[in-house]
Amino acid sequence: MKLGIIGLGRIGTIHAENAKLLEDVELVAVSDIRIERAKEVAEKLKVKKVFASPEDLIRDPEVEAVMICSSTNTHAPLVLECARARKHVFCEKPLSLDLVEVDRMIEAMKEAGRILFVGFNRRFDRNFKKVKEAVEEGKIGTPHVLKITSRDPEPPPIEYVKVSGGIFLDMTIHDFDMARYIMGEEVEEVYASGSVLVDEEIGKAGDVDTAVVVLRFRSGALGVIDNSRKAVYGYDQRLEVFGTKGKITVDNIREDTTMLTDEQGDHGSKYLYFFLERYRESYLEELKTFVKNVAENEPPAVSGEDGRMALLLGYAAKKSLEEKRAVRLEEVIP
Repeated sequence: MKLGIIGLGRIGTIHAENAKLLEDVELVAVSDIRIERAKEVAEKLKVKKVFASPEDLIRDPEVEAVMICSSTNTHAPLVLECARARKHVFCEKPLSLDLVEVDRMIEAMKEAGRILFVGFNRRFDRNFKKVKEAVEEGKIGTPHVLKITSRDPEPPPIEYVKVSGGIFLDMTIHDFDMARYIMGEEVEEVYASGSVLVDEEIGKAGDVDTAVVVLRFRSGALGVIDNSRKAVYGYDQRLEVFGTKGKITVDNIREDTTMLTDEQGDHGSKYLYFFLERYRESYLEELKTFVKNVAENEPPAVSGEDGRMALLLGYAAKKSLEEKRAVRLEEVIP
């Protein structure tokens, strides 16, 4: 696969570095609105083409597939341009903050006969994959309760909060996708509650920084997600599925597995600090999967429809928070 990457922030740079690790991928082009940044990455990774204009990268005949890692507001026009150029697309989440735009993106890629793969990397974490397999194989029986904890070590910059769509669309959206993925069924109702407990500037921006979301799945099973913008002890990523035959859990990953025991008790190492460390392996695995889906003409492992459903859940959570009531998913479908 001859690959081009648009957007060389933290995520785009990780994808670029990972692309150089794969024998069946050639990173042929990069683009960033900060042209010096694009040149820097290209020189470091020995990429032969650098574009100031993402549209020029997309139109380059050598580029077969495009990874879109730029800001969310650019995703829709760039995906539509890829559809016109008949290029396969890997797009970071969310596809857009506008559901009508998302539908347009999905339809355009279908008409072009090309893959639209959404970057929900947590599906490719080996721990969460084992949970998914255990649920599918019936090892815990019929799932009754899913619990997801997702807490960041530090809140994002206020400038980001103002344009991100809020906690449910930039943070919890990962947990919404994980809930659907692990349980293997759709959510029919959402109830969300939130507070501003970390940074009053987040509240002034119209958002919350601490939230709990309750999901009701079609089977009647329940899900509980808790989020915080600040966990002083590090990146907190845990999951549990409880069922009729037992439960399965995923705990946090630490810097190392050493444990000091003394007269004051047990002392372990710190949790990994942020998503770049915690999910580094999963980013490589999702890129491998995207390449395989394209090469073998398979349906994408994470489809545009998956991206759309996570966005719907985010909108339902926002509506629930605003109206202080449970919201059914059909209420937010345009």
